[in-house]
Amino acid sequence: MDVEKIRGDFPVLKEKLKGKPIVYLDNACMSLRPARVVEAMNEYYFKYPGCAGRSIHKFGEMVSEHYEAARNRIAKFIGAKEKKEIVFTRNTTEGINLVANTFDFKSGDVVITSDREHNSNLLPWQLAAKRKGVKHEIVFSAPDMTFDLAEFECKVKTAGDKLKLVAIVHTSNLDGYTIPIKEVIEIAHNAGAVVLVDGAQSVPHKKVDVRKLGIDFLAFSGHKMLGPSGIGALYGRYDVLEKLGSFMVGGDTVKDTTYDEHTELPPPEKFEAGLQNYASAMGLAAAAEYLEKIGLDKVEKHDTKLNEIITNGIKDIKGMSIIGPADPKLRSGIISFNIKGMFPHDIAIMLDDVANIMVRSGAHCMHSWFNAHAIRGSVRASLYLYNTQKEAELFIEKLKEISQLA
Repeated sequence: MDVEKIRGDFPVLKEKLKGKPIVYLDNACMSLRPARVVEAMNEYYFKYPGCAGRSIHKFGEMVSEHYEAARNRIAKFIGAKEKKEIVFTRNTTEGINLVANTFDFKSGDVVITSDREHNSNLLPWQLAAKRKGVKHEIVFSAPDMTFDLAEFECKVKTAGDKLKLVAIVHTSNLDGYTIPIKEVIEIAHNAGAVVLVDGAQSVPHKKVDVRKLGIDFLAFSGHKMLGPSGIGALYGRYDVLEKLGSFMVGGDTVKDTTYDEHTELPPPEKFEAGLQNYASAMGLAAAAEYLEKIGLDKVEKHDTKLNEIITNGIKDIKGMSIIGPADPKLRSGIISFNIKGMFPHDIAIMLDDVANIMVRSGAHCMHSWFNAHAIRGSVRASLYLYNTQKEAELFIEKLKEISQLA
């Protein structure tokens, strides 16, 4: 993979702040965008700025064509059978909430998650427990921070026919660990349950084929995969997507209305109320195309290689503790850590101040995990296809200097 050539596609990486280059290591929060993504969005605003699915004039026809082409591109990107299995959302959070609020739960039904879910895949089930009487079960990680498949099987067996949904993160934004999703899905399906996968961190960094894996629902965001913010997608196998109730209703979700009744459109239109974020949908399609041309297998290998370099470079720093499995090959492109005697925010501020090294600090929307382990947060460096070995080495160098202040 020609990283230097790739970097040329990202105008922001040519900029300098206070005379120093930018070292962007906050990709698990939000990725940078290549020029092509912005161009795809501008094409909508400059060439056919109409609304899809309503107006029959030329702008309306053009935006409808491009919007559905974007849906088709995203369907192919994740291996969906057909484009009508793709619902455009604002982000992963909305996709998960859509399922949580429209799934036909009965009081006593069981939902299983893991112990390191993002708040977006934790809070909806806490609310479902309060509002619908759903029982929320959590599978706790093994001592080595890998997924405890045996405990998961035990939870599934205990739930019996009450188990309706397994809602689980694919790759954790805490430490980059990827669960054995195919095995999880097989166990869940054998028990008659449906599986919702949080793909926010996996879809941008590795090939995720929903049909090969047997995924029923997959939610992911554009802003983590080189795409615009404010756009994401929910994949639903069409037979399970059809069974969901209404989420948000209004324009473009119905065939017809009277003052007393309405007739719904089928998915995906049923879930896309009002005028949509057409420009961002086209930007998301451009991002998917960009990643496909590079090859997600190459992206995954690149992330892991840089993680190995950084892990080996910082693991022996005095007071260093890295969250997650010890082997960096199991943590994809995320290194989440603490240095004894130092606050995560202080480390992040100093890295930014001395070398424009941009990382995340805090609880990473995973307060539940940090509270359970009595940890106040962590520093998180997260990598992507445009990061270089030179940047990794600079990060190591500056972190060693900062650690001397502990």
